Amino acid sequence: MPSNTFGTLFRVTTFGESHGPAIGVVIDGVPSGVALDVKEVQHELDRRRPGQNAVSTPRKEADVVQVLSGLFEGQTTGAPLAMLITNSDARPGAYDHLREIVRPGHADATWQAKFGIRDHRGGGRASGRETATRVAAGAVAKQLLAPLGAKVLAHVAEIGGVCADTFDEAAIEDNIVRCADALAATKMVEAVAAARADGDSLGGIIEVRASGVPAGWGDPVFDKLDAQLAGALLSIGAVKGFELGGGFASARRRGSENNADATSAGGILGGISNGEAIVARVAVKPTSSISQPQQSVDREGKATTLEIKGRHDPCIAPRAVPVVEAMVALVLVDAWLRQRALVGGA
Repeated sequence: MPSNTFGTLFRVTTFGESHGPAIGVVIDGVPSGVALDVKEVQHELDRRRPGQNAVSTPRKEADVVQVLSGLFEGQTTGAPLAMLITNSDARPGAYDHLREIVRPGHADATWQAKFGIRDHRGGGRASGRETATRVAAGAVAKQLLAPLGAKVLAHVAEIGGVCADTFDEAAIEDNIVRCADALAATKMVEAVAAARADGDSLGGIIEVRASGVPAGWGDPVFDKLDAQLAGALLSIGAVKGFELGGGFASARRRGSENNADATSAGGILGGISNGEAIVARVAVKPTSSISQPQQSVDREGKATTLEIKGRHDPCIAPRAVPVVEAMVALVLVDAWLRQRALVGGA
């Protein structure tokens, strides 16, 4: 299966580069006759778009979505749903000095080793810019899940060692770091500002909750629902860790303690949803592009000092929240369609 395509029955293919003319997504397998609100797709893209606030990149992209096919008079037709997003604020010239230099923490060296050629303009296809297409697809998936009573919600649980202690859903979109704890959010903003002033960056942890998922979704053995979620979330470039429910804390418990805690399973048992809320967390690395001088090498392996220019997020986690939600929604829609194909019904 091509690595640019995700899903089994709900198949999502993304295309485009960070500083190319456009990025986009084609979804095959969208059921016909579904009312699709393009304004909701745009809303999700607006949550992810760059240039929002002091904790995001200053790159200004409107990220206006254009639906090219698969939609007629507000309803899906069953044909591939194609959506395009123009890159209106691309500045490829800002990366000319990186043509021959490998950036620390980026996919430059591995992309070159894999394909024998790489797009040095902000990482090209390996850039976080690609995630906008996932958010567009995820917005469609969310609209398919809503009539089933399923909802996906994520928030930033930690940035730079500052942890959320409470969860208030209403607070998430009321602060620029998208944390469900308003007090912790203030401290997170201060931590990001301090890192940015130092020419540095911070990582974080995002928690995602999927409620209303019925029991029975997911397949045992190799296609477990949690395995699908892990693969989907780890496919996000900045994500370096995944845990479900009790996660790594479960390894420090006794069986009696773990079994007594209903949340330890994270809503999945034996790879199949159990009807409880699915709760997972991902670790987001600090942004690799920082303005401090760094030691690196050129393509011949010669040591050099690198100073990265361009526009970059001092912390990726807040803008990654809708991306995490999108990937979970894509997994769940695919699981729903597979379950429907297996046993019938809605």
